[in-house]
Amino acid sequence: MDFKPEVETSDTTKKLLPIILATAIFMQMLDSTILNTSLPAIARDLNESPLNMQNAIISYVLTLAVFMPVSGFFADKFGTRRVFISALILFSIGSLFCSLSQNLTQLVISRMIQGVGGSLMTPVGKLALIRTFPKKDLLKAMNFAIIPALIGPVLGPLVGGYMVDYLSWHWIFLINMPIGLLGIVLSLKYMPDYRSPIIDFDLKGFLIFAAASLLLSISLELFGNTVSTTPVLIAALTGFLMLYFYYRHASIDNNPIFPLNLFQVRTFRVGIVGNMATRLGISSIPLLLPMMIQIAYGQSAVTSGWIVAPMAITAMFGKSAVIGILNKFGYRATLMTNTFIIGLLICCMAIPTVNASIYWYIPIIAVLGFFNSIQFTSMNSISLADLRQYHTSSGNSLISVNQQLAIGFGVAFGLIVLKVFEGDVKLIHNEIHNAFRYTFLVVGSLTILSGFIFRRLHFKDGDNMKSE
Repeated sequence: MDFKPEVETSDTTKKLLPIILATAIFMQMLDSTILNTSLPAIARDLNESPLNMQNAIISYVLTLAVFMPVSGFFADKFGTRRVFISALILFSIGSLFCSLSQNLTQLVISRMIQGVGGSLMTPVGKLALIRTFPKKDLLKAMNFAIIPALIGPVLGPLVGGYMVDYLSWHWIFLINMPIGLLGIVLSLKYMPDYRSPIIDFDLKGFLIFAAASLLLSISLELFGNTVSTTPVLIAALTGFLMLYFYYRHASIDNNPIFPLNLFQVRTFRVGIVGNMATRLGISSIPLLLPMMIQIAYGQSAVTSGWIVAPMAITAMFGKSAVIGILNKFGYRATLMTNTFIIGLLICCMAIPTVNASIYWYIPIIAVLGFFNSIQFTSMNSISLADLRQYHTSSGNSLISVNQQLAIGFGVAFGLIVLKVFEGDVKLIHNEIHNAFRYTFLVVGSLTILSGFIFRRLHFKDGDNMKSE
């Protein structure tokens, strides 16, 4: 199947397309990191507990997961340029509504509007990148797109901290407005307009899969907020039942939204499962660490921002080194070793006591940022390595859905573990800092175990992604 743009992809377009994608990722990463360091202040202003503010994060992530499956269909039907620009506009409007929120309910609804925009924004931008560059150049192009976006996590904790301490948390969402405008202007001229002659949409499959994603996520949310296990089990079992129904549907449908033969590709299958398992351990760290510094150590949002910032700075070095590392060691050895190192570093966060200096976390978080960067690039690119052209749209959408669900599950899982330890007064000796320490040990151990998933890769897998 050919995907021809309305205009030829010139050299200028190829140079600017990674930058256009970077504006989308930049906004999302900036937004999430600003929110992480600002949650305690927002909670105080809205008269909510900081531990209950997970709804503001999880609602956004779940909206992404629910609507991302339609990103490929919309791009194929209406064109990548139109959909990408519309998504940028919607995300910017959601950001404006977030800044105007007067209570937690309004903030959650506004975050969901952002989520609808974000569900189309990044996947469609990535899809345009995948269809523009040959596979031997794709890793370099994707890597280049992510390097500028890593400025977001550097600025996020710092800008968010200063705004919360000296201005108001409402301003943290308004930063997206000029960035979104820049992305729109560049996209109008340089975003390729890829379409597909196949415009059949699997509405039934989408509804079944979306219901499964919501129910499984709700089960985690209920587990963290209720003492009764019955609603949790009902939601979880119903979610798994919906996944089974989707499997049955996709087995007989001629054009399912996510074809089952995607999972016959070993690199895609291992990449999807490994991404889910690894992010389940990693995703809660950017939330738990700033929360611990502010709650357990009594430090300001600015201080927590400075502690977390090195994680993003070293991630830039990781992006610069990952291509050379993959070319030398291959995907299998890199992912297995790298996952173990990440898990070990997370466990190391449990070492400092409440009487220790908070600056002990800086070298740990800095090294963690470097290896996280290598992990995410490697997992995402190996998932795409052996996909055929006609599978890029559905495969890219499923990778994006899986990634966002894993982030949502990871945040929920981390907070659930924290609440469990927080409730055991004897174990933590009535010291909240110990609850965070035990949580880091659990999350880190889970991450180490997830590395064994990548043993299923062949040592030559991903060779077609290597740069010449």
